[in-house]
Amino acid sequence: MPRTAAPLLTSPIPRVADSDRRRTSASVVLRSVLEHGPVARSTIARLTGLSPASVTDYCARFAERGLIRESAVPRRSKGVGRPHLPVDLDDSRFVVGGVHVAVPYTTVALLDLRGRVVARGEVKHEGTDPVRVLARAADALAALLAGAEAARVLGVGFAAGGWVDRDSGTVVEHPLLGWREVAVREVLGTRTGLPVHVDGHARALVNAERLFGGARGSGSVLHLFAGNMVDAAFTTHDEVHHGPRSQAGRIAHLPVPGGTEPCACGRTGCLQAELSERTLCRRARAAGVSDGTNPMHVLGAAAAGDPVAVRLLRERSRQVGRAVGLLLDVLNPERVVVTEIGAMHREDCLAALRDEVGPARAATVSPLSFPDSALAVAGGAVALDVLYRDPLAASPEAI
Repeated sequence: MPRTAAPLLTSPIPRVADSDRRRTSASVVLRSVLEHGPVARSTIARLTGLSPASVTDYCARFAERGLIRESAVPRRSKGVGRPHLPVDLDDSRFVVGGVHVAVPYTTVALLDLRGRVVARGEVKHEGTDPVRVLARAADALAALLAGAEAARVLGVGFAAGGWVDRDSGTVVEHPLLGWREVAVREVLGTRTGLPVHVDGHARALVNAERLFGGARGSGSVLHLFAGNMVDAAFTTHDEVHHGPRSQAGRIAHLPVPGGTEPCACGRTGCLQAELSERTLCRRARAAGVSDGTNPMHVLGAAAAGDPVAVRLLRERSRQVGRAVGLLLDVLNPERVVVTEIGAMHREDCLAALRDEVGPARAATVSPLSFPDSALAVAGGAVALDVLYRDPLAASPEAI
């Protein structure tokens, strides 16, 4: 029997390799259209190293699925012959849904294939029971889709802070919400009837930067998310590091030298306790700057000239800069992207953050490219990352 058993063991290997190669080739072709369109097929072949015949074949498949279209304006080649008909992304047919669950509210959104937010809404939490939170998010998303009847939805992306396992589609632990082992993919999928993709918000936003933002083309990118939750993500050679069960980037309890804030873990000076927007708002209330829990109110007070609000925001940005410096020493990325309210909206806060990083590396640090839509982009980016990694597997229900 060994002679007949051997082919059963070896034959799947080339099929898997061929499948991976086709998926990678399709991905680089569609990414080239996203980044360079309108672009001639011959230029895509040159950019990707694929044969002109392969590029033509992939473009035909994408056109059949409605992902790309030929540009209305032909480009004449430098030589003799017919003018080229460049191809471009067709961003008019499809959207992805996005759900981001934060501590006080859920953001739902629709994004087009260029990562642009075309509709959004917020749902304030009425308690933190995960089934109820996700059910209300699904209902709000359905309302957005009802208002966008001309667009077809490819799937839904979900993002949140804490420990989120991409492969199982589960929020393993979100301490501020009290969630443990929440089967988000199953619950949202049942409620929406759509494919649901799940990831942490720091990884979601680093993918958004890689696809649509200022970090496009960078060999390695570090992203630090400093909201109510504090998380990080790292990508190199177009791959985001997840680690076993997606635990990479859990930096909430890194110790901050000189930190004074008590943490729920029982220690003092943990990174999340020091940098959380909850801490910023509590300090603002104590100083009489704001009486609420919305960090945008602190930002508004600073914009109105309140010197205490300005000081609080700058101090927080400096603390974020120290954390970035520590992560830079460990990971040494080409680019650093920071999601932090002060650095995203105030030049003085960004300057303070960069000062803490140091002059040699300050130029590598930039704020998130989507300062006014970070949470809306985060959810949708999870689904768009799946699309651009494997475009030929886009939801057959939609196409």
